[in-house]
Amino acid sequence: MPLQLTPPLGGFYSTFLGCYIAQWSVKQPLESRTCWCSESPQTEPGDQVSQVYLKDFQVSCRCVSDVYNIVHHNCGTSPLCYGCPGASSLKMLATCTRVCRYPGFKSSASKCASKVPWLGSRLLRCWSHALYTYSQGKPFGHRGELGQAKRIVVKLGSAVVTRGDECGLALGRLASIVEQVAVLQNQGREMMIVTSGAVAFGKQRLRHEILLSQSVRQALHSGQNTLKDMSVPVLEARACAAAGQSGLMALYEAMFSQYSTCTAQILVTNLDFHDEQKRRNLNSTLQELLRMNIVPIINTNDAVVPPPEPNSDLQGVISIKDNDSLAARLAVEMRADLLIALSDVEGLYDSPPGTDDAKLIDTFYPGDQQSITFGTKSRVGIGGMEAKVKAALWALQGGTSVVIANGTNPKVTGHVITDIVDGKKVGTFFSEVKPAGPTVEQQAEMARNGGRSLAGLLSEQRGEIIYLLADLLTERKDEILAANKKDMDLAISTGCLSQALLKRLSLSPAKLNSLTIGLRQISVASQGSVGRVVRHTRVASGLELEQITMPIGVLLVIFESRPDCLLQVSALAIASGNGLLLKGGKEAVNTNTILHQLTQEALSVHGVRDAVQLVSTCEGVQDLCRLDKMIDLIIPRGSSQLVRDIQRATQGIPVLGHSEGICHIYVDAQASIDKVVKIVRDSKCDYPAACNAMETLLVHKDLLRSPLFDQIVDMLRVEGVKVHAGPRFASYLTFSPSEAKSLCTEYSDLQCCIEVVDGLQGAVEHIHKFGSSHTDVIVTEDKETAEQFLQQVDSACVFWNASSRFADGYRFGLGAEVGISTARIHARGPVGLEGLLTTKWVLRGNGHSVRDFSEQGGMEYLHEIIPIQQPLPEQRSTN
Repeated sequence: MPLQLTPPLGGFYSTFLGCYIAQWSVKQPLESRTCWCSESPQTEPGDQVSQVYLKDFQVSCRCVSDVYNIVHHNCGTSPLCYGCPGASSLKMLATCTRVCRYPGFKSSASKCASKVPWLGSRLLRCWSHALYTYSQGKPFGHRGELGQAKRIVVKLGSAVVTRGDECGLALGRLASIVEQVAVLQNQGREMMIVTSGAVAFGKQRLRHEILLSQSVRQALHSGQNTLKDMSVPVLEARACAAAGQSGLMALYEAMFSQYSTCTAQILVTNLDFHDEQKRRNLNSTLQELLRMNIVPIINTNDAVVPPPEPNSDLQGVISIKDNDSLAARLAVEMRADLLIALSDVEGLYDSPPGTDDAKLIDTFYPGDQQSITFGTKSRVGIGGMEAKVKAALWALQGGTSVVIANGTNPKVTGHVITDIVDGKKVGTFFSEVKPAGPTVEQQAEMARNGGRSLAGLLSEQRGEIIYLLADLLTERKDEILAANKKDMDLAISTGCLSQALLKRLSLSPAKLNSLTIGLRQISVASQGSVGRVVRHTRVASGLELEQITMPIGVLLVIFESRPDCLLQVSALAIASGNGLLLKGGKEAVNTNTILHQLTQEALSVHGVRDAVQLVSTCEGVQDLCRLDKMIDLIIPRGSSQLVRDIQRATQGIPVLGHSEGICHIYVDAQASIDKVVKIVRDSKCDYPAACNAMETLLVHKDLLRSPLFDQIVDMLRVEGVKVHAGPRFASYLTFSPSEAKSLCTEYSDLQCCIEVVDGLQGAVEHIHKFGSSHTDVIVTEDKETAEQFLQQVDSACVFWNASSRFADGYRFGLGAEVGISTARIHARGPVGLEGLLTTKWVLRGNGHSVRDFSEQGGMEYLHEIIPIQQPLPEQRSTN
């Protein structure tokens, strides 16, 4: 039933709560129905809103406040069109964003305008505001989604574009930014640039012209070329902008032309956004430029723009006061997916940058602005961080994701934009989606505090935690295996893992039993580990110096497809008093979750639950490796590629690990047949995917045509091992196996390489050239040859007549290992409890000073080494 409008009662509009209310007679009640999802793609399925049929006025209402109350009650959303230009009097307007976007809304508002002009015009503004503000959907919730951004606005602040002297442009910095924008443009993205710099460029040109003019006048006046008392007057900003616009654009055009990218210049003012026709023209122009693969370069027309007026923003609509607000307004108008605002600071801090306690905020959420303190604005420009945050929040509300980052740091400028699009942790990311749990930075802080509390416990208390964890492993075995089965079933169905990784992912009752035994070994070994005196020196009379063991701090362990690693590393971290961050692969998420729950349950016995944290957020490995102020040591457990990636990504954090496990067995001419066959079979076939499995078999040349060599080859064939021939071995054969592509290959499978050497020295040289310093073995009955091999080979593990598979923390009696290190530092080979400890020096004196030991002091250094009294087992708990 069409709505019949009647004149307002009494012929006037009454004022209520600042809202003009058109008093109409009610002809038909409102209805609450399911949202028109099939008709409007901007709405979300299942949304319950008041379906206000403004089309053809098929709904009547007594006053707009009634409509507001019903819409707000039904959809639980405040009206979003209150901030439209000129619509401040319609705060109570009953048209939420979804209603404004209803296909019939505009035509209904147009009809309304012919009958009630003041209301119709404001309804049209509401429709326009809702259309450009909320039509593109929700912004990205996490950094990892930024790679999906199709349309990107890059805002270059004045501090980024200009030199330090504020006269002229930073050409090198600008060139790297142009290159990144061109790369993204050539990837098929739509790029727009909002740039400053016209004033600085114009200032440079005008200063040059003024100085030149002054020098000419002075020369003509004095008849000499001597310049005296030349000074440059204060230059008006508008004049500088007018002089610099053309030069700035010419520079951009020249730079982009190097990448076969075309540009176009657009100058705007705040008034252009208040005029509906101009705004539509601007939108149409930009859309056409983007369609033709042209990069629009946009700037405020500073030659004519009036000075910014404080607090002139209309509610909900940002005024164009600076390039921050311009970039935000354009990003929302053009429905951009991402706005990257580059400035001269790393991002948003919780207090002014430079103060002692200032911390960079990785992710900023609406409503958090009350918790931060803004400092002064940058050295140039008219905005500041407060203006940037305001613009960013407005753009975020409009559906555009925002990142504020540093565009002046020479270490990152060359890839800051591409890093942001790749989802890396650069600058401050604005998000509406708060994580369910703590951030990784918060987890690292919790691990550090929890680790310090853990180190403060008695050693018997730490041992009790580990022993309880071993008991929980036995008691909850069925739950663990059920969770592991989920991971295995998913991995098998998706086919995302190789057979080697599937074996590592799988848990069995036997493997859990071995883990339990290992944990109890660690529990015993933990007694007296922290705070143990390793050196005691009497420096002088009454001056005692001790070197004692202490935890390293916070460990980050990254592992792939190895849920058993979580328990081993956790136990060793507990025993050594270290805080621990664990980052497992998504393929083992169910198993890792329950194992971490058991670990925290055991830690809770002594109130140190937070000491071990499982990182379950979507942070990538590279982001974790940047936490150099929170993490003290990184230990990768996985493929050689994972280890190499971490070593490349880390920034100032030591990495304990090995890149590859290229293990050799050298069969000497004096080797026993039975021992050779047994050792080679075990080293290669027991667990081919392990890093301590044999990859290359070196054979003395005298054994090539011997029964021993034949037995080795027959055994490998029976076990299904594919043999690759080294170049020298292949030269001895008429028909040889496939030649090895490289002698530095870690097969991690039932494959190996066979190569021939002349003798001991040839074997040692081969190992040093092609090995990875992991584990190398000699099989011989000649003790002198064996001892030479053990002495000359400098790998982390060197064995005589034993399988390479013994290179393992559990088999060494360490209980477990955090990994096998091939680095040439104090911790090499299987790294157990001792490898996770460092030392500190404790000096006890009685008012001593260095002056006491000078010629006038009278005291002498003794430097007496005092034997260390190791505590008995029953005394260790009080150490």
